[in-house]
Amino acid sequence: MSTTVGKVIRCKAAVAWEAGKPLVIEEVEVAPPQAMEVRVKIVVTALCHTDVYFWEAKGQTPVFPRIFGHEAAGIVESVGEGVTELKPGDHVLPVFTGECKECRHCKSEESNMCDLLRINTDRGVMLNDGKSRFSINGKPIYHFVGTSTFSQYSVIHVGCLAKINPAAPMDKVCILSCGVSTGLGATLNVAKPPKGSTVAIFGLGAVGLSAAEGARIAGASRIIGVDLNPKRFDEAKKFGVTEFVNPKDHHKPVQEVLAEMTDGGVDRSIECTGSVNAMISAFECVHDGWGVAVLVGVPNKDDAFKTHPMNFLNEKTLKGTFFGNYKPRTDLPNVVEMYMRKELELEKFITHEVCLSEINKAFDYMLKGESLRCIIRMDR
Repeated sequence: MSTTVGKVIRCKAAVAWEAGKPLVIEEVEVAPPQAMEVRVKIVVTALCHTDVYFWEAKGQTPVFPRIFGHEAAGIVESVGEGVTELKPGDHVLPVFTGECKECRHCKSEESNMCDLLRINTDRGVMLNDGKSRFSINGKPIYHFVGTSTFSQYSVIHVGCLAKINPAAPMDKVCILSCGVSTGLGATLNVAKPPKGSTVAIFGLGAVGLSAAEGARIAGASRIIGVDLNPKRFDEAKKFGVTEFVNPKDHHKPVQEVLAEMTDGGVDRSIECTGSVNAMISAFECVHDGWGVAVLVGVPNKDDAFKTHPMNFLNEKTLKGTFFGNYKPRTDLPNVVEMYMRKELELEKFITHEVCLSEINKAFDYMLKGESLRCIIRMDR
């Protein structure tokens, strides 16, 4: 048995003391896991735009001091009471949303929106007792979406950990914890493009390129990337995108441009921007009779989606998705195996790598639009 089991662990973590200020590497105390909790040694983590968004805290409830991070891979150090599915030494992916396996959503084959462990960005404490497992000199440091992977050790609810193949390289599969799975699943699980179909991807950031990767895997014959930034077009070719449309280059709505390019509309479209105008365009550009549009991006709270009801009567379908419709514990191990079988390519998403002490560089790369995913190695 590890000498740390049942004891407080002192380790390094990148702490956000206040909104928008550089993270500070601190020594934190990480308490042992309580019932249904697991303490995980975080081996590698990655920076996602969601971390940056809540670190900036421009439109959300500010919860500070806080340890961010939610895309990661690690090794179970110890488990709390009632945990039977995991044991010390298991390799896991922490996930910002969970799967309790007991609620109506978890028991439904159609949903992954767990009642107990669904994402909660305002909560900075553990469900079990409403307290944080992180502290510095007795002062609590708050959790982020139940994962807080910018710490060398983190305590996570067992329902938010996917047990994976120990042979999988953690510095690659860690990015499956959020953005890549979201885009990939939006295509493979929700849009489900038939082989040979035409797919439009709105937004060519990490999630959009993951959606394109899904279209490539599905065998789409044309993958049309739509983005306002032409610098993204070359990168997108690596992900199977065959054609590009910049809405700024046209004097008509982009949905009309796409309809002209595709003899009436694309077979599938996936919207990955969060812009309500892009959402409307993504829906209206699909072909009548069989076209399916899937919304992935998160809109502003006051946005309203407006389209003519005839679009629905003409048998265009509009869908939405959360985390690519993947159930974290049940489905993510299979996505890891897709990578192990070389069906899914992850290396091309990873553009930068830093160590924990240089974590602020990762934020700089993201804010400058220079990185898809920056890997942060936690051991140095």
